[in-house]
Amino acid sequence: MRFSLLLAAVTAGLAVAAPVEKRAKRFKFFGVNESGPEFGNKNLPGTLNKDYVWPTLSTVDTFMNAGFNTFRINIMMERIVPNQLTNSLDQAYFRDMDNTVKYITNKGAYAMIVPHNYGRYYDKIITDTAGMKAFWKTLATPYKDNANVIFDTNNEFHDMDQSLVVQLNQASIDGIRAAGATKQWIHVEGNNWNGAWTWTSSQNGATMGALTDPNNMIVYQMHQYLDSDGSGTHAECVSSSIGQERLVQATQWLKQNQKVGFIGEFAGGANSQCQTAIKGMLDYMAQNSDVWQGALWWAAGPWWADYMYSIEPTSGASYKYYMSTLQTAS
Repeated sequence: MRFSLLLAAVTAGLAVAAPVEKRAKRFKFFGVNESGPEFGNKNLPGTLNKDYVWPTLSTVDTFMNAGFNTFRINIMMERIVPNQLTNSLDQAYFRDMDNTVKYITNKGAYAMIVPHNYGRYYDKIITDTAGMKAFWKTLATPYKDNANVIFDTNNEFHDMDQSLVVQLNQASIDGIRAAGATKQWIHVEGNNWNGAWTWTSSQNGATMGALTDPNNMIVYQMHQYLDSDGSGTHAECVSSSIGQERLVQATQWLKQNQKVGFIGEFAGGANSQCQTAIKGMLDYMAQNSDVWQGALWWAAGPWWADYMYSIEPTSGASYKYYMSTLQTAS
């Protein structure tokens, strides 16, 4: 999402000998964003449980029991690899992230790791592609043998040179594979806030298809909100059919370019028009599941309070209003 606001500690490494892969009903991957580790992004490195928080793992169980199988863990680059991109992992922040990732993947579900940084590092646009490769090699190395981890290069590049966005995505792919992580899907994101509805009208459609991966496991992640400006800052949706309408051109691009896509963030307000639009969007994606792998609601997390899209069990407005819709649609 365009804005980032501002422990449940678990015993690490509770290994399950042979986790059974969890599958959503209509999509390979379906679930929610878990937000909190990226909060307090103006306070770096920040203090745990004051500036930022990790997901409540009992709520992850609630979603798994509802049939969801994928959780996008939003982190900050500056916290996981502080001071410069070529540094090593911060062990305290990594330990807490790793607890969350292992909790999810040991149960056969998928943990998607994404730096929620908008192509910035300490508020400056990342231009160091070698540093980006090094960052991702460092972050991917601990998970090189875990096929239930998914890597997402960076959240919502925006207001950047288009060729740089492509180069940073390619550097991320190269770093992940250089770590020996050959089994994992890699999600790439485009410029211009990564909207599906502007994918072909922006330069994303003309340039992002050039990305390469020796393992052929690139997924084009896009985001789609249904309010008037597509920002996800309004409860109202444009119409009851806007969900499907905003994905048509991106779907055509995926098919024409023989790519696969994913909606990494979507949401609508707790009203009947948005509910119909959300259902229509997911139905359309399911009808085109040859190119759409799945979708993740924005967002769960223990600190959302009365945020209009919160799906945090059981108090979130979207949890009360949308869970039955999402369970059916998944």
